[in-house]
Amino acid sequence: MIQLKNITKVYGKDSGQEVTALKDVDLIIEKGDFVAIVGASGSGKSTMMNILGMLDRPTKGEYYLENREVNSYKDDELAKVRNKTIGFVFQKFHLLPKTSAMENVELPLIYSDRKNIKGLALEALKKVKLEDRASHTPNELSGGQQQRVAIARALVNEPEIILADEPTGNLDSKSTLEVMSIFQELNKSGKTIILITHEQDIAEQAGRVIKIQDGKIAEDYRNENPRSASEELKLVDVNE
Repeated sequence: MIQLKNITKVYGKDSGQEVTALKDVDLIIEKGDFVAIVGASGSGKSTMMNILGMLDRPTKGEYYLENREVNSYKDDELAKVRNKTIGFVFQKFHLLPKTSAMENVELPLIYSDRKNIKGLALEALKKVKLEDRASHTPNELSGGQQQRVAIARALVNEPEIILADEPTGNLDSKSTLEVMSIFQELNKSGKTIILITHEQDIAEQAGRVIKIQDGKIAEDYRNENPRSASEELKLVDVNE
């Protein structure tokens, strides 16, 4: 689904104080992968996310999305590809504060070219088990519920890829398990999940772990027995 060839990203070329955030990165992400990209602050993982999400362009190298080389696309062409192909989830929920959960989820539909959008937002909320909170505003929801609304917003255009940047960074342990359980279920349904994190225990809930260090891929391995967030959540509920 995604192939990066010899990707390098250098910041500060114009100022003369160059910083190489990524260096000669080669990466293939298959359709249906659940990939956790893990690394310390300054390792290059956020730059990797921006490149994968087409939010930034590499200084050098090639990016293929479903066999299309997208680096040559104009900004408006990239925006259309992002809107159709990738759903974004961020650490900060970025919900409109005075707008209901339903209306927040509907926002990406405004920029889509889909003809029939009726019911799509409610369906997305059902996937994150929040249809009963559709009329609630963000300040009436917990942090975990707000992040689930953000996931529903990412899902509403039915993208093939979900790109999540530190999605559990602002959540307590139970809400973290709830969110990770949703990602695992979405992956089982066929979605390709790319999750950026600095926490190894979060990464171990993915089916593939890529460690970034000093702008390079230091390790890339399949996790044959990822931790089940839903099973751990059941234990938490029992103990409560």
